Amino acid sequence: MIQLFLGFEGLYKINAIPTLVLSLGLLGLIGILLTLGRRLDSAMKLERFGIPIALLIGAIGFLIGPYGTFALLPERVLKTWMQLPTPLLTLVFATLMLGRPIPRLSGLWKPVASQALLGLLLGFGQYVVGGIIVLSFLLPNLGVDPLMGCIIEVGFEGGHGAAAIMGDSFRKLGFPEGLDLGFAMATVGLLASTLLGSLLVVLGRFFGWLVPAEKEIKDDLNYEIEFKPIQQFRLLLYNFALAGIAVLIGIFLLYCLRFVSTYMGDISKQVILAFPVFPLALMGSFLVRFTLEKTGNTKLVSSLFQREIGILSTDLLIITAMAGLNLPLLGNYWVPISVLALGGLIWNLAGMLIFSRLFFREEWFERAIAEFGNSTGVAASGLLLLRLADPRNSTQTLPVFSIKQLFLQPLLSGGLITVIAPLFISNFGLKGWTEFCGLISLALFAVAISLQTKYTKASA
Repeated sequence: MIQLFLGFEGLYKINAIPTLVLSLGLLGLIGILLTLGRRLDSAMKLERFGIPIALLIGAIGFLIGPYGTFALLPERVLKTWMQLPTPLLTLVFATLMLGRPIPRLSGLWKPVASQALLGLLLGFGQYVVGGIIVLSFLLPNLGVDPLMGCIIEVGFEGGHGAAAIMGDSFRKLGFPEGLDLGFAMATVGLLASTLLGSLLVVLGRFFGWLVPAEKEIKDDLNYEIEFKPIQQFRLLLYNFALAGIAVLIGIFLLYCLRFVSTYMGDISKQVILAFPVFPLALMGSFLVRFTLEKTGNTKLVSSLFQREIGILSTDLLIITAMAGLNLPLLGNYWVPISVLALGGLIWNLAGMLIFSRLFFREEWFERAIAEFGNSTGVAASGLLLLRLADPRNSTQTLPVFSIKQLFLQPLLSGGLITVIAPLFISNFGLKGWTEFCGLISLALFAVAISLQTKYTKASA
């Protein structure tokens, strides 16, 4: 194995194989092995106990990565992989609405509203926690930049994709360390979300918090397994193409926004130029699904294949992020990163174990664990944890979470609020932004409690 990787490094030196080809080839091989390996009985048992296979492979990737114990993985491969979180996250969002019929809002608007309120509360609360920590401890003792008050939300909610996009904004605002710190916080959030979230799923199963899975559930797997291999391959290509169309729609919408921004003021232009593509890919996914339903062509889309594409993208996102875990960087900034990460995790755990029970009337654990994953390690982690807690989709959490993302993704997790926050802090100060987010958080909590009280009385 060592000679194999050394051989790859030798090929680099003579430029016989382009870096991109080798990087994507290795990642493709990992993806194929991961897809096949997840069907093994031992892998299924591990995931049943809340241990994602992607986490184990990611740990191996870290050990053989440039910063790991063995350092077998060429650094050029890793640098290419570190450019992939945004495309992979975009693909996850492109499949989110495609695989299932668009739910009717008539029976879901209350669960979606409470889910959205919890998501907004956790997002704005991360700015409050970050602002308090920076103002009370990091700024007076370590002299950090006030923009560090944004790092929890950028890293936890937005992840590597948002960190990469916001890095340029931080640099323009005189905070060049923001890119590296955002990546570090995103990595910590992804690890914490996967490890801590998996532990919470195990505890939830032990204490009986999970909704019992149905023994038999209708899925298109039994239907599609009767197809001939050529037909299955054709259907797979159709589904990749539909996901690709959703991504293209997102890119088109992004370019439309950027074109419109040329006629706006400087601040509006900065906001739009920093806006990521993955929230718009989610809108593209909804538009493609809506078109298929209206034209009666839903047979072209397979919920099984869309789910597999989304799961594989999520797993590869975790693997590439863990393989690139930069321990030297975390060592240089271990105090601010540790304090901010601890504060963010405590806040998200409060949302998971306390706020969710006040906000949700039923299926609280499944809905809370998805929101915990989303608020700690981006939406991909939320979907991963939901898959562990509700493998058969026995609850309404997936459609509720998907619809909620359609409205909230353009705001938080690399959306409008994420982009505006550093601009606001630079112009009006961190204290003003923290107070503003605190007032918003209190208002969201009050609305959620009021909505739940009204919902409970109506059901009584």
